[in-house]
Amino acid sequence: MIRNITQKERISAFRDKRFIILGSIILVLLLTAAATGIINYRVLAAERKLAQSTATENFNNQPDRHPHRVAHYGSYAFRPKSVLSFLDFGLDSYTGTMVYLEAHQQNSANFSQVQQSGAMIRFGEMTIAFVMQWLIPLLIIFLCFNTFTLEHEEGTLKVLLSQGVSLKAIAKAKLLGYIQVISMIVLPAFFFVFLFVLSINDFILDSSLLLRTAVFMLTYLLYFFIFIAGSILISALNKHSRTALVTLLGIWIFSIVLMPKALSNLGSSLHEEPSKAAMDASVHEESKNGIDGHDPMDKRLEQFKQGLLEKYQVDSLSQLPVNVDGLIMALGEESSSKIYQEHFDELVAIYDDQNRLSIWAGFINPYLAIRNISMSMAGTDFFHYVDFLNAAEKYRYALTQHLNNLQATKVAHKDKTSRLKADIYASYPPFYYEGPAFTKALANVSLSIIALAFWTALVYGLIIITMNKKKNLI
Repeated sequence: MIRNITQKERISAFRDKRFIILGSIILVLLLTAAATGIINYRVLAAERKLAQSTATENFNNQPDRHPHRVAHYGSYAFRPKSVLSFLDFGLDSYTGTMVYLEAHQQNSANFSQVQQSGAMIRFGEMTIAFVMQWLIPLLIIFLCFNTFTLEHEEGTLKVLLSQGVSLKAIAKAKLLGYIQVISMIVLPAFFFVFLFVLSINDFILDSSLLLRTAVFMLTYLLYFFIFIAGSILISALNKHSRTALVTLLGIWIFSIVLMPKALSNLGSSLHEEPSKAAMDASVHEESKNGIDGHDPMDKRLEQFKQGLLEKYQVDSLSQLPVNVDGLIMALGEESSSKIYQEHFDELVAIYDDQNRLSIWAGFINPYLAIRNISMSMAGTDFFHYVDFLNAAEKYRYALTQHLNNLQATKVAHKDKTSRLKADIYASYPPFYYEGPAFTKALANVSLSIIALAFWTALVYGLIIITMNKKKNLI
């Protein structure tokens, strides 16, 4: 009997022309989103790779220059496109892709896709994640909303019960039937996504990519199960199909449309971040307490010079075995970079506090949990973005200090005309960035995964509890 009920639900779904049409549309949208996402990835990845190689080539091929001029000439760091970003664009369209690396200045990332696109991009982009987070739950709702209400309205529930089948068994059979139906849409899409991932990576089995893809797919299967079980539960708690449908659509609108925006506004209100102008002003003000390499009247600078004279037991700066200007620049860079990093870490902490609201809210709304997991596995969340900014700043600081060291050791004191050969600068390794390891990305969303598992157990448990209360359903 259980098998018959499962088969009946599956056959009924495929006899429903509305489901066939909607399911076909969603499957086409999934494949289209995958194809367009891959095209987007290939174009942007090629552009950024070319831009980075051009920046490196320009730095290596610059004319003979004074080291301090080279430090101000600077270089560029371009954020590589994540291989799995075609699955979920996440924050990529809103965050900058390039950081200008120069001495004495920590620049923010620029040239986000939103800055270069029309206003329509702010309404969202067609991605695999969008289809699976928004549209498939809608399909599930329209498929499952009348699971029990239709049985009530047609009087078939009592017939089933009279044959010795329990409500719990009926619910499990229906749940299994709908899982099979949705799987016929989702699993082919996942299969093609897996092939796309392999093709992008030239069919090289990269363990990190495979693990990220596996977590991405498995957590979405849990997400779909939550909606299937939740829809069955709502149908069981209502007597009329119309009421069940309205209730489910209300939950969908609140969970996916209203609540995320409300949480974003709440987070910004509770943890307000400073403006870029305010942050720059604070960094500039605090930098005055450090050694200023451009202000000869700075008393602290004079103390530093006097200390060098005493250390090397000489009477003048020109007698020092090193160029004091390079040492001063190095100390000034160390001071300003430390101050900037402290402010940057404080800013990131504020954004983390804002994001933490949505992470914990995943225990209230599974959409928020799957959204966090999806972006993390695709490498397009805030965590991955900050990791790139830190890597760019680390490279900028190391490059600047390397140039300051060249000035201190290879240029004479007060000599502003000497130029070092370009080969010396070209020997410095170029900027290279590799994103966080899979384990770090997974640990960053561990709470969201727990929230999704919690919801999976909760809806299934509620179905079992509800089915045991026969009097409320008959």
